[in-house]
Amino acid sequence: MWRKVGWNVPDEQAVLFSALPASSGQKRLAFIVALFLLVALLLTFPFMGVQLESVDAFIPIVDTVLFVSDLIAAVLLFAQFSVLRSRALFALACGYLYTALIIVPHGLTFPGAFAYTGLPKAGLQTTVWLSIFSHLGLPPAVIAYSLLKRTEPTTASARGPAGRAILVGVAAITSLVFTLTWLVTAGMEMMPTIMVDALHANTGWLFAGRFLVLLSITAGLLLWIQQRSLLDLWLLMVVWALLIETVLLTITLYRFGLVWYAGRVYGLLSASFVLLVLLSEVTTLYARLALFVMAQRGEREGQLMTLDTLMASIVHEINQPLTAITVNGHATLRYLAHATPDLDEARAAVNDIVNDGHRASQIIRSIRAIFKKDAREKLRLDVNAVIREALALSSSELQHQQIVVQTELQQRLPNVIADRLQLQQVLLNLIMNAIEAMNPVARSERRLLIRSHRYKRDGVVITVEDSGIGIDPKNKDRIFDAFFTTKSNGTGMGLAICRSFVEAHGGRMWASPRLPHGANFHVILPHTGAATTL
Repeated sequence: MWRKVGWNVPDEQAVLFSALPASSGQKRLAFIVALFLLVALLLTFPFMGVQLESVDAFIPIVDTVLFVSDLIAAVLLFAQFSVLRSRALFALACGYLYTALIIVPHGLTFPGAFAYTGLPKAGLQTTVWLSIFSHLGLPPAVIAYSLLKRTEPTTASARGPAGRAILVGVAAITSLVFTLTWLVTAGMEMMPTIMVDALHANTGWLFAGRFLVLLSITAGLLLWIQQRSLLDLWLLMVVWALLIETVLLTITLYRFGLVWYAGRVYGLLSASFVLLVLLSEVTTLYARLALFVMAQRGEREGQLMTLDTLMASIVHEINQPLTAITVNGHATLRYLAHATPDLDEARAAVNDIVNDGHRASQIIRSIRAIFKKDAREKLRLDVNAVIREALALSSSELQHQQIVVQTELQQRLPNVIADRLQLQQVLLNLIMNAIEAMNPVARSERRLLIRSHRYKRDGVVITVEDSGIGIDPKNKDRIFDAFFTTKSNGTGMGLAICRSFVEAHGGRMWASPRLPHGANFHVILPHTGAATTL
């Protein structure tokens, strides 16, 4: 279901604090908090007559905390309004801004906080009226929030830039606070008398307190009826704590009594609930966003790595047939350049060029299949025949390097279901790697041995053994990693591709040292039954 709140946002995907539904755990936590506040209120009643010493620093500390917490809450709510363009959030943000700003003159004018009569031009009635005004901020804002939120699903969202609306709201609230401050300082004679002296109030305070209690009850009932989000739930806790504070302040006519101090503590709690949950949800949202961004970045890097791997694979694999084509091309030119052209040899070399061209095309299709998940036909193969084909394709290079080739191929091996070209590419890579590994070795010691034998019941093991320089033990676990190479002109993709081909056939590939020097590469190919597609 889609809900019109300035931007079209699906309810099921709502992640903002003002739209996020409260979980059962959060509801239980709110119930525990509300119950704790009620128990604390009941425990306070027996001490109504207890009088305490005045603490001059108490009000400045309390008012400073209230100012900071309410101001931060207002900023966060304005930020949510700028996203959702919700008039209900705008009204609530203005209410928090009002309570933050009105507390500043309250702290400055409180008797004894900064001066005996307060600042600036404060009279006996100034602070008590500012206290009443501060309690007239949040309940009306919550009432407006509740009423506006009811109509938002069916009415148009706020128009115009969010920044302009916020600027107008801040200017209006600031002007209101300045006007009320002027009214209770310079215009104090127009206000009814509530304080008898600096410590005692008359019954006028009781009437004002009852009105504030009624206002808080109204705000709480509206929230209770319509609570749909996490913000609604904790606003209800704010109003509940504010109601308890107002009740405590209403039943006492004496400043600095135990009940009066307790009421101020409840005021701090009411200012903290929404702020703490706002900060918690913003932090959680930021963490989720950061994880999402990191996941996207990792996915992009993985895609780039896959592309790099594919390109390196093509370069590495296609290099062998291209080299063969070049060698056969030069040979053909030599045969034709003789005084009497050797047409038979030239024809054979051209045939090799054609075959290598077809092999290059097949290699590209094979690599594309393994990376693009295309279907390739698997056939029932004789492993020994594929080994002989790979040796035949690399025979010229083996002869040129004067390498003695030996084979120990077990007869009557079970056929395996595999892609002929990919299996051939694995063997060719291992043979060419063996040739390069034996370059630094004396020609008399260059030996290549290829074995095949049965594995368990229906599988086959192929071993390619060379007498080269071997594998550095520190690189043993890395030689199959993509882009890892010890060759100055290597791509680091050969063994990685070989392992991917083998594993695509359900097999396994690993390396082991050969004594006194050299390396063994082992490939296990299981018998997988009937021919399938990859």
